Amino acid sequence: MPSKRRLRWVLLPVGAAAALVLAGCTPTQLNGFLPGFVEDGAPVTNHTEMISGLWVNSWIVLLVVGIITWTLMGWAAIAYRRRKGQTGLPVQLRYNMPIEIFYTVVPFILVLGFFAFTARDQAIIEDQYDDPDVSITAIGKQWAWDFQYDGEEEDNSDAVWTMGIQAQPDKDGNIDQDQLPTLYLPVDETVKIKLQSRDVIHSFWVVDFLYKKDMYLGKDNFMSFIPTREGTYAGRCAELCGEYHSMMLFTVKVVSAEEYESYLASLEAKGQTGDINDAYDRLQNTPNDPTDPSVQQSDEGNE
Repeated sequence: MPSKRRLRWVLLPVGAAAALVLAGCTPTQLNGFLPGFVEDGAPVTNHTEMISGLWVNSWIVLLVVGIITWTLMGWAAIAYRRRKGQTGLPVQLRYNMPIEIFYTVVPFILVLGFFAFTARDQAIIEDQYDDPDVSITAIGKQWAWDFQYDGEEEDNSDAVWTMGIQAQPDKDGNIDQDQLPTLYLPVDETVKIKLQSRDVIHSFWVVDFLYKKDMYLGKDNFMSFIPTREGTYAGRCAELCGEYHSMMLFTVKVVSAEEYESYLASLEAKGQTGDINDAYDRLQNTPNDPTDPSVQQSDEGNE
């Protein structure tokens, strides 16, 4: 049996080689080729690094399991092959209890581990800010986006908003990015976005944020995060929502606090103020809605 000193001498060059390989990796490679990181490796939100870490570490574990599995398969195929001069099948093994216990228990532990780390990170990401610096309502509709920057008044009369249209490609299929609905966010401030739908199921996805969330008619979802890097990021609907789903694009601009306040002031100067209520929702008669006249008539008839 090899001594511990010999094992150390074997592992030392392996560790040094791994360190050299990782040192030569770019931030993109270190984060599993995921978007959400600029050239110096800085994440664009406070959650981006956690999501990429879960992704990369999961793949490392799976790669190790795959290498062990492929090695054992190759070894079994060679060690138990039919030898020269033999006829019929090679000697068959009925069972091996230690091995069967091993390949039952280990996958079970791996599944529990993946679940535990995913549940832990998801709980952190899904934790919503009670008193965010910025509250925004993002509304999906076929096939564009409305963004409302909520105010401090109870009736939201001091809110400002923009209403967008779907992407308009030219004859060559090129899209003018300046015409896309644009969501402004202040850098390094807590943001809470209420996600609503006007019609069917949509999904709010900012690609570089590495997170997406569905939007349902009659049910509000929320996202909370801190943008940590100024820049312009692509957004889109990630749920098939009809004929022009691919044209349901938007842009996110993370800017300084001064530029953000200036943008809100420009919307107020245009008269785009007040709450965008649900009068624009296409489906008004949701089931069991007490405000629906048909439900009221039914209730009166049952009295």
